[in-house]
Amino acid sequence: MHFTVTYQRGHEDPKSGPVRVGWCLTEVEAPVIYDPPRRVNSRDARKDHAKSAARCPAVLNLEARYFEIPCPFDLNLGFARDDKGRPTLRNLSGGSSAIRGSTLGKRVSITNENEWRHPDRPMIQLRLPYIFLSDEPVYLTQLDAYLHYRRQPLPGTIFGGRFPIDVWPRPLMWAFEWHDPEQPIIIRRGEPLFYCQFECDHPERNVQLVEAEMTPELKGYLDHISGAVNYVNQTFSLFEAAERVRPTTLVSPRKP
Repeated sequence: MHFTVTYQRGHEDPKSGPVRVGWCLTEVEAPVIYDPPRRVNSRDARKDHAKSAARCPAVLNLEARYFEIPCPFDLNLGFARDDKGRPTLRNLSGGSSAIRGSTLGKRVSITNENEWRHPDRPMIQLRLPYIFLSDEPVYLTQLDAYLHYRRQPLPGTIFGGRFPIDVWPRPLMWAFEWHDPEQPIIIRRGEPLFYCQFECDHPERNVQLVEAEMTPELKGYLDHISGAVNYVNQTFSLFEAAERVRPTTLVSPRKP
């Protein structure tokens, strides 16, 4: 299925200038721990030499199209089974953990075993409050933070995804397939969980990321489409229905 979405954006040419993508947080406890999305760049790379790889236009062009979502708190997770054989998560940091076990359990969960893609690879989810939105056709692709070096590699792979943020904005999550459950999952606060790449009809356009207000219109629209995955398997089939009730404007830049 393919359809074209057209929005009114005043008299400006929607095909010129940067693509404006808004981001905001849903209602969440302690929003201060969720840092803003960061544009990926070689922060510590040497750039003094004219032929430095950090100054290569191709490298810069690639990095400019990725935004990373940082981990909000330390994760040190182990996999186990309870006395009834059910899969569970263990906080391996124990009493020295910076986050209470009850709080961690609200954000991180293990999916039902019958939903795993492979019977020997547990799947876990970290629920996040980040929402991205746009007032013109833009697709978000969620992919692994493959440019980030980890001294201890993660014992599995993340689930990526791709969906249109102009008609289907939704809170993101970090979903992980645990290939080696004998090994712990260790991620420090501030390390990237994943990258977001934004695509529009004209790939040469840059992305301008702005913090957006959670306006009543946006909240009403999110409430209208939220939870559909619990009732419908193929939520992409609902895009046209969502478009019919979509407010004209979703991105209202937050005032400083």
